Amino acid sequence: MTATVDPQNFIRANTRLRPVPLVGEISLHLADEAVPLWQKTEEQLSEEGLPPPFWAFAWAGGQALARYVLDHAESVAGRRTLDLASGSGLVAIAAMKAGASETTAADIDAFALAAVKLNARANNVALTCLGTDLLGSDAAQRWDTILAGDIFYERDTADRALSFLSRQATRGATVLIGDPGRSYLPKDRLMKLMEYSVPVTRELEDNEIKRTAVWTLRG
Repeated sequence: MTATVDPQNFIRANTRLRPVPLVGEISLHLADEAVPLWQKTEEQLSEEGLPPPFWAFAWAGGQALARYVLDHAESVAGRRTLDLASGSGLVAIAAMKAGASETTAADIDAFALAAVKLNARANNVALTCLGTDLLGSDAAQRWDTILAGDIFYERDTADRALSFLSRQATRGATVLIGDPGRSYLPKDRLMKLMEYSVPVTRELEDNEIKRTAVWTLRG
């Protein structure tokens, strides 16, 4: 990352703090448009081929999962919780508001971790941030509940995520997944818990309302 670019200042300058459509209890620093922000990120960092700014939007799976966690606090209350590929930190924030004893927001994007910190501060919760690629190693850490929103969008990532989540489940973790039917969602390994109609941005999705489910791994 270019030393002259401060991620938090960049995020403040290019987003607005506003409530999440399905989870009005939580406000995030959100962008109005994806492509201009993506281009601006590449310009600021003098680097092409950067990943999309996932941290700047409230994706359908994350919204559904955050809504579920807030409405079913027993899934995280008093538990050590991991928000995998946290992005904006929406689900991690929801977990803390629902009474998790501690929540780790994990993401390999430095801008995402900066957004998580800003958003946690805006919502008066404390989160632990982790920049490690948990999918790339057999993490020694254990969590009671693992939350994963919108992670099954690409084959390799989906395979690695399922492997990680399955290992954690065998160690006793409850795994909750929010997903609007991404291409590589392993439905045969999952059980649906709840379904929501989630307001989304047409620029990012193929509709303005996305039917989105919360799933758990089958035993």
